[in-house]
Amino acid sequence: MRRATGSPLLWPLLALAGLLLYNLLVTPAFFALRVQDGHLFGSMVDVLRNGAPTALIALAMTLVIATRGIDLSVGASAAIAGAVACTWIAGSPDPAAPGTAVVAIALAVGLCLVLGAFNGMLVSAFGIQPIIATLVLMTAGRGLAQLITDGQIVTVSNPVFSGVGGGFLLGLPIPVLLTGAAFAAVALLTRRTALGLLVESVGINPTASRLAGIRSRGIVWGVYVLAAVCAGVAGLMISSTVNAADANNAGLWIELDAILAVVIGGTLLTGGRYSLTGTLVGALVLQTLTTTVYTTGIRPEVTLVFKALVIIAVCLLQSPKLRRPSTRRRRGEPPAAPPAPEPVAPATPTPASAR
Repeated sequence: MRRATGSPLLWPLLALAGLLLYNLLVTPAFFALRVQDGHLFGSMVDVLRNGAPTALIALAMTLVIATRGIDLSVGASAAIAGAVACTWIAGSPDPAAPGTAVVAIALAVGLCLVLGAFNGMLVSAFGIQPIIATLVLMTAGRGLAQLITDGQIVTVSNPVFSGVGGGFLLGLPIPVLLTGAAFAAVALLTRRTALGLLVESVGINPTASRLAGIRSRGIVWGVYVLAAVCAGVAGLMISSTVNAADANNAGLWIELDAILAVVIGGTLLTGGRYSLTGTLVGALVLQTLTTTVYTTGIRPEVTLVFKALVIIAVCLLQSPKLRRPSTRRRRGEPPAAPPAPEPVAPATPTPASAR
């Protein structure tokens, strides 16, 4: 019981349960599921599908933060991926062909891989602070996406491309399956091999890791490449859902949602230990909160304020300084006494001969 109450996942799970319960009270059919044309539909399915891009980016952001870094360029990478894919499809001789969509997706993901390698080079090879290194691509990436689309919203009509964000496989939405597969692959790779321990060691003390023989530069490089690739796939999900590339709004501020999901899940921004399960719970909290705002009918001008208040409440409840007094009261321990002042040595009198 004590271990459960001290877990960093306690308050995010309680927040998620509270939001789901509130939606159930407001909308009695919130948990209802139905099968139509072999596809699964329902409010919970919509929560999972709409939250898949944020969860996918937050997955990679967890490893970036675990190495004591940050990536502010994932939103721009998502916009670039959608712009490249839609521009290629719209300009091809046969825009509706499956091969056109496959080439467009490969080009988009490949370009994002190069962008991730660029971020990793700035951070690991040149020693630039991560927030500055990724801020470069965050600002320039939007301009690159607008340059690719010529400042226009590029619309496409390709069944294969549309299936990335709006299709179904085995009755489940493809974005949910892609995100679930990514979480399973990363969890298997980091928890069943030594890679997870190496990532944590680099985040805790990069100097000691280097002296111990760990190639920290390659690990840091790899997590930024993973972040850009995940952002590219998320951008393809976003653009294929609406069959268009909007360089201005696609993936806008999604980097902040991803960072919030990681923080809500209990991963510290100072690096080191991380929780993939916590990140998934944090992403679900954010998406369920967004759904709650719409179902409750909160005015759009106060939506962000309501969202910020809930997030602040969850983060404060996770704070060790706030939990420590309540933990002492539950255990019956007296409050911690203030430290006793150190004794002051009496002044040595000056000899008369020295006066």
